[in-house]
Amino acid sequence: MRRVRIRELSLLILAAATLLMTASCSRRAHPSSSVNSGTRSGNTGILLEAPGVTLRLSGVTVSSSEKKRLEEFMAAGIENPAGKPGVTPEAIIATARGYLGVPHCMGGTTAKCMDCSGLVFRVFAANGIVLPHSSEEQARFGRIIQDRTSLMPGDLVFFFRTYTTSRVITHSGIWLGDGSFIHTSSSQGVTVTKLDEPYWKERYLFGTRILQ
Repeated sequence: MRRVRIRELSLLILAAATLLMTASCSRRAHPSSSVNSGTRSGNTGILLEAPGVTLRLSGVTVSSSEKKRLEEFMAAGIENPAGKPGVTPEAIIATARGYLGVPHCMGGTTAKCMDCSGLVFRVFAANGIVLPHSSEEQARFGRIIQDRTSLMPGDLVFFFRTYTTSRVITHSGIWLGDGSFIHTSSSQGVTVTKLDEPYWKERYLFGTRILQ
């Protein structure tokens, strides 16, 4: 009987640990083959339409259900103003680099530990710009940059399909230029990553420009 109880307790602990890992904002929960090729849009990009707004995202491949969720996201409100005069890309990037190496923790927003949206929240708050602590809600602010070649240092970059959730936008970071962005990885903490890395390239959605 005692051995059975110990085994049951071990299974409960293992299940709890698994749930915590899958909650990470940069958890690689969907391998590249996870989207059924029969439901994906073409490699040339997708056209998203919502009342009063249309986006054409190049190089983005999504399922029909993801396309619907993205259009619902747009319909709920995007491109809200949030900038503050006088804040420069250099100031944003310098602040973000000051957190390099800070470990990841879900819900964190401090130098002790932070998640992906926590880094964005903290960096912009330190420069007088208040954004939500949620990647999907952060994506509602600033002008959307549809083409990644038009990104400028200090822009925000957004990703999808990085972990299992009801939200369609699941990860955020800050564009540094030269093909790189700074963000919080579940395995490396705050780090700099190339957008052309296969995992991130296939999950990239769009950027937004907060700075005026």
